[in-house]
Amino acid sequence: MTACAIETTAQDGDGAARRPEFTIASDGSYAARLAGEGEALFPERWTLDGPEPYAVPLPLGQPEERDAQLLPLADGRVLIGRRVGGRCAFSLLYPTGPATGEVPLGGVEAESVRLLPPSPDGRSAYALAVGGRSTAIWQVAGGAFGPEHVAEVKGRCTGGVWLDRAGQLLALDREFEGGGPVKAVAVDLGRGGEVTPLLQITEESHDRLLLADPDSGLLLIRSDAPSPGQGRLGWGVLGSTRPVRFPESLRSAEAAVTPFAVQPGQVLMPESCAVALRIDGAAGSWVGVWRPASRRLVQLPAPEGWLCGTGLWTRDGVLLLPYATDAAPCGLARVEGAADALVPEAPAPAAARASAPAPEEPAGGEPSEGRRAPAVCRPVPLQQAPLTGRTAPG
Repeated sequence: MTACAIETTAQDGDGAARRPEFTIASDGSYAARLAGEGEALFPERWTLDGPEPYAVPLPLGQPEERDAQLLPLADGRVLIGRRVGGRCAFSLLYPTGPATGEVPLGGVEAESVRLLPPSPDGRSAYALAVGGRSTAIWQVAGGAFGPEHVAEVKGRCTGGVWLDRAGQLLALDREFEGGGPVKAVAVDLGRGGEVTPLLQITEESHDRLLLADPDSGLLLIRSDAPSPGQGRLGWGVLGSTRPVRFPESLRSAEAAVTPFAVQPGQVLMPESCAVALRIDGAAGSWVGVWRPASRRLVQLPAPEGWLCGTGLWTRDGVLLLPYATDAAPCGLARVEGAADALVPEAPAPAAARASAPAPEEPAGGEPSEGRRAPAVCRPVPLQQAPLTGRTAPG
C-alpha cells in the first residue's frame, strides 16, 4: 500500500486554521485524525491493515485545540504537535487499556511549525520551521534525544514530498524573500541537508511537486508554465530529461483536481501507475482515477462521509477510501477494479495519429510539426537532481 502525500494541516478559504486532515501512516497500517464535536476534540487512531478498520480514541485530561497536528507511526503510536506559546511541543500518544499514555518529546521554538507527511521509514517524523530568510528542518520523533535540527534551507519552504523509501530525500517547494518563482528542490537529509534543484520548467514558472512514487519515479506536478498565472496539473519522471506533460484530461475550468495517492509496486513503469485524485466542484467533492498511459480521467462518486482527499491503493489496484458517518464512524470503502478501468486504448492508425490533436501539452521540448516553437528558452523539465549535480547546503 502507499499513503497519500498530503499536508497534515490545512486552511479554509479565508486563511483560518481548521481541523487537521486525516493522515495515513507511510505503510498504510494506521491513520490518525482529530475526532469529536465542537470544542471537545480528541486524537483518534484508526487501524487499517486488519480484516476491518477500527478506531481507538486517545483522549487526555483536556480537549485538544483545532490547530493540533497529528501523525501516525508504523508502530501504532500517534505523534501530536501542540502550540504552546511561541513553541510547538511534541508528544507520542498510545493506548494503555482504558487510558491514554503520553511520552513528551520536547518542542521547537518557532512561530510557524508544520509537520511533514509521514516518513517512509515509519518511525521518524519531521517538521518545517519557517523563519524570515530560511527554513529549518527538524526531526521531532525517532531520534535519540528529542527534537533535533537536521538541516537549514535558504528561503521559505512549503509542501513536502518524500522521494525515496529510506526517508532521506525530501522535496520542498521554495521561494525567496522579495518574490520570484516557486521552485521545487531536493534536500538530502543523509548528507547534511544538501540542496539540489529538482524542477525547472521555465525560468519564470512556479513549479511545485505534489506527489511522488519512489517505486516508479512518477511525479505529479503543478505548474503555470503552459498557462502563466494558472496552475496546471502535469506529470514527469524523476531524473528524466523528457518534458513534463500536462494532459488535457486533468484540466478543468469548473473544478480543482488534486492527486492524493499513487498505486505502488509499478517498478520503473511510471506510465502504468494509477493515480487517485480529489475533484472539488460546485456540487461537492468526488474521486477521479487516472493513469499516464490511458490519457483519460475516470470520475467516481465518493462514499458518504468520505474524509476528502485521503485514501490509498493496494498493489493489486484496489482503491481504499476512508469515511466516517453517524452509522459507521470508522469505515473503509473498497473501489474494486479502479485501476482496471484505465486500461490503455488500442493505438490509432498512423494516419489518424497524424491528424488528431495532441492529447497532452508538453512544457517545452522540440516543437511539433506545423506549429511555431514557443519563444522561451529550452526548459530543464526535471533536472538530474537529486542523483547528480549536488550543491552546497542551503
